Amino acid sequence: MTITAAADGSALGNPGPAGWAWYVDDDNWAAGGWKHATNNQGELMAVLDLFRSTAHLPDDLHILCDSQYVINCVTKWMPGWKKKGWRKGDGKPVMNVDLLREIDEAIVGRSYRFEWVRGHVGHVLNEAADTRARAVAEAFQRGTAVPTGPGLTLGGAAAGARPSSRVEPTSSERTVTSSPSACPTRTTGGDADRSLRAEAPSLFSFDDLPDDGTAGRELTGRELTLTLTDADYARLVERARRAGRTPEQLLRDLI
Repeated sequence: MTITAAADGSALGNPGPAGWAWYVDDDNWAAGGWKHATNNQGELMAVLDLFRSTAHLPDDLHILCDSQYVINCVTKWMPGWKKKGWRKGDGKPVMNVDLLREIDEAIVGRSYRFEWVRGHVGHVLNEAADTRARAVAEAFQRGTAVPTGPGLTLGGAAAGARPSSRVEPTSSERTVTSSPSACPTRTTGGDADRSLRAEAPSLFSFDDLPDDGTAGRELTGRELTLTLTDADYARLVERARRAGRTPEQLLRDLI
């Protein structure tokens, strides 16, 4: 089966208070954002979170997007940028490279297609995503609670759920890899961050590291791989969404 979703971003001032959102229906949508980011970052983050939120399903993705920049990045430009070390034809660094790298990883093995839709012309799904992305941007502007949505509740017969043919670490575990990198301006996650920190001892063990003050230096620039149960992974994704971050970014914040 195919999941059809609209993905959109919004930035007040561009850059400024920013939001992103993807929308399938009133029971299946998610949103997040930052205190300060660009519209393009919001558009890219909406697509990235949609891929991540549907990663456990075998369904095809039909992504409605009013940003030709995002569509061209994913479907045309990324292969060439990767070959050039994530640089453009003129040798300049690619903008928003962290989000693009994560999208590049998220689409591996996925079946998807993008459809460009004109924004602000009454397209039902696009308007729903735009409204939610803007609501997040306005919430950051006002300093009020961010409406993050229910996330993806598909997974039963309605979503066509069935065993996935994609390679997973195990049927009950997921592996999350985090490495140091720059990312959009951090937004404090409040209770989400504190809740994750409270569970940190169950995710990390430093017993095998030297107790001479060199542990941090030894890990500098290294890659850390965690194996999480589906339940742990689901909680991590939800907390990251509430904080307006990707799971990898939230883990880097914690580290």
